[in-house]
Amino acid sequence: MYSLNDSMAKRSTLFIRIVEGKNLPIKDISGSSDPYCIVKIDNEAIIRTATIWKTLSPFWGEEYTVHLPPYFHTVSFCVLDEDSLSQDDVIGKVSITKEVLTAKPQGVDGWMNLTEIDPDEEVQGEIHLQISVQGDGDIPRKLCCQVLEARDLAKKDRNGASDPFVRVRYNGKTYESTVVKKSCYPRWNESFEFELDETLADTGLLSVEVWDWDLVSRNDFLGKVLFNINKLQSAKQEEGWFHLGPDKSKHSEYEGTLGSLRLQLRLRDEVVLPSSHYKPVTELLSQSVCSQLKGNWPDFIMLIDETTTAENRQEVANNLVKLFLGQGLVKEFLDVIFKLELGKTNEPNTLFRNNSLASKSMESFLKVAGMQYLHRLLGPIINRIFEEKKYVELDPSKVELKEAGCAGLHRQQTESDIIQQSSILLQSYLSELLTSVLQSASYCPLLICQVFHQLYLRVQERFPEPEYRKVKFIAVTSFLCLRFISPAIMSPKLFHLREKHADARTSRTLLLLAKAVQTIGNMDTLTCCSKEPWMVCLQPAIQQGITQLKDFITKLVNCHESEDLELQTRMSLQCGTMEKEGFLFLHRTKDKCMPMTSPFKKYYVTLRKDTLSYSRTPHSKKSSFISLPKIQAVEKVEEKCFGSANVMQVISSEDSGQQETLYLNCKSVNELNHWLSALRKACSHNTNTMSCYHPGIYKTDRWSCCHQKEKSDPGCDKTRHGLTLQEWFDPLDPDLEAQLIYQHLRSVQHAMRDKYYELREQQGVQEADSGRDQKKVDGLSKLFSILQDLHDAHAAVEEEERSKNKKVFLE
Repeated sequence: MYSLNDSMAKRSTLFIRIVEGKNLPIKDISGSSDPYCIVKIDNEAIIRTATIWKTLSPFWGEEYTVHLPPYFHTVSFCVLDEDSLSQDDVIGKVSITKEVLTAKPQGVDGWMNLTEIDPDEEVQGEIHLQISVQGDGDIPRKLCCQVLEARDLAKKDRNGASDPFVRVRYNGKTYESTVVKKSCYPRWNESFEFELDETLADTGLLSVEVWDWDLVSRNDFLGKVLFNINKLQSAKQEEGWFHLGPDKSKHSEYEGTLGSLRLQLRLRDEVVLPSSHYKPVTELLSQSVCSQLKGNWPDFIMLIDETTTAENRQEVANNLVKLFLGQGLVKEFLDVIFKLELGKTNEPNTLFRNNSLASKSMESFLKVAGMQYLHRLLGPIINRIFEEKKYVELDPSKVELKEAGCAGLHRQQTESDIIQQSSILLQSYLSELLTSVLQSASYCPLLICQVFHQLYLRVQERFPEPEYRKVKFIAVTSFLCLRFISPAIMSPKLFHLREKHADARTSRTLLLLAKAVQTIGNMDTLTCCSKEPWMVCLQPAIQQGITQLKDFITKLVNCHESEDLELQTRMSLQCGTMEKEGFLFLHRTKDKCMPMTSPFKKYYVTLRKDTLSYSRTPHSKKSSFISLPKIQAVEKVEEKCFGSANVMQVISSEDSGQQETLYLNCKSVNELNHWLSALRKACSHNTNTMSCYHPGIYKTDRWSCCHQKEKSDPGCDKTRHGLTLQEWFDPLDPDLEAQLIYQHLRSVQHAMRDKYYELREQQGVQEADSGRDQKKVDGLSKLFSILQDLHDAHAAVEEEERSKNKKVFLE
């Protein structure tokens, strides 16, 4: 029987797609708004979307994958209106509990009304209580509530903290604790007793409320917990950390009037078994790829292709690509699905244009294997456009003379002036980009070249020349240009080319450049100019670009023939390397107290496989470093400590046993969370990690968070090792991908069997070929047997966990 003590991992993953909004309220004097979204996990901001300028119906289309700790409660989406001169206006929010997500394993997809952000609803944190029922027999029983401490309370005061106290209510009687000044991590250690009213055994409630004390204004609500007395009498005692909830009795009068968000969410909880459990299914799928290339029929890849629905095709494609990358068979896998797709396509104009498993798999492959190539290719031109911030517009109906400014002293530019200048500027951008594309054949990863080579040959074989001369080129550009380069130009932040989203002016420039690249990728200038005649001014540049792109593809698909070993090494696949670097403001402290003035200095910080290093410049010979195995925690720092909400701390141990803390100040919430995620994942296998930490700083002989006086006192908040964002450079995890493929195969098992017999009947399998057919049936039975073994292993894990939980409860 499989044991929980073996190497096993529990994971919770939340897939988030922020699609769009509608009917948002007007917040600007222009009669519009500039909305953006902040995503929070239990009130901790982890993501900020782009600002969509001058609209009440924004479209974001941003996707994120977040790895979560098992104890999270709520995911919230707060919509705000960006203001450049004043504080951003709050529009509303959508909150979804973990229970709702768990109840819908297929996911949540739809429009959700924004609600008012009520201060009494914006609660967070936990409180540590011990509640017991004392007394027996003739002695009147008492209800005892010991209030120990709280953590991560909401910040209600201007100083970045709160002055919390506890109010305990039962049967009309109320007690209050002392007030702890300037702390979101208070410690009380106070007890309160009530006479137990036996007549309220079934309906009695004990209420524990936390409030922020204010001298002048009314006290602010920080959250509450309710306890059923009947359950308490059965258990005699209840002790632990309890999540603080909002006041459910209040209802917003603005509900439904603040607009709505369209969201797609899906929570996935996984138990990943040790590698040995997945070896049979991985080997069978690998054999399937090899046998399919030899012409055997039918095989598992074909059945997966036929039975995968549109709603989960992207995820299945991504899992398959990563699984076969780990097995060294991704080139063969892609060749198989190219062959399957070509077999179903009669019209070359529709080739790879739909969202088939082949299209999604190739898209996933390019993102996993080609991101460093993309950064080198597009980085310079994207940076130039962001830095220049030129006003570019070709569509006469969208030209804004005020935006363009003056051409010279006292002379306003005309519409034709703007369009002419925009055309020249766009041609300059396009020329620079195409030059980079031509040069990139020398550094494109070899594996990508090989995949495009086999795609080129497969298409040429299916649609031979001279009738279909352009089809083989368009097959390559449909992936390279339309599904990789163009989306990255339009949304550089989503492809990690920029730390921040583009403003409205830069976004329009990027969109026009992406349109030109798409036209070149389609290799058809006439269609584009007929749909958007204002693009005709770019036609000569686009026509030249088509010729250049053909030359590039010819070079690219022949790169695999290079005998230059140094070149092949340089072009080798570079994915799954945990690396990150950039300028940050840094402060390092050992036992010394925090200085009164700002301690941060600018350093170039680099995260590599085994170290976190920092130096004054990127190429400085002198640098300091921290060994990753010595890192014990990577956590956020309270805003009040440095006056910034984007500070993180890296706590490490020295050889002497002393702790050292490195503070890093990031420019934005997104940069902060990317660095947190990268470091947490790089240290995920460390054995000396901390379970609690201090979110404050040690200053003037005490911790600013909980007011403990000894620097060595235990932390007042739990660490969040499990909260990370999924990144393109994350290392491959073969066991996780195999687990996800197993789950998908299990869900489509009956559909695969039905599809097999349907295809078998269509092919007209003869009795004479019954021996070969029997092998196919045996292969399918073998797959189902392997899936059943994995199912039994998971069932054993669940049973052992239930037994373990029951034992803990009885104790």
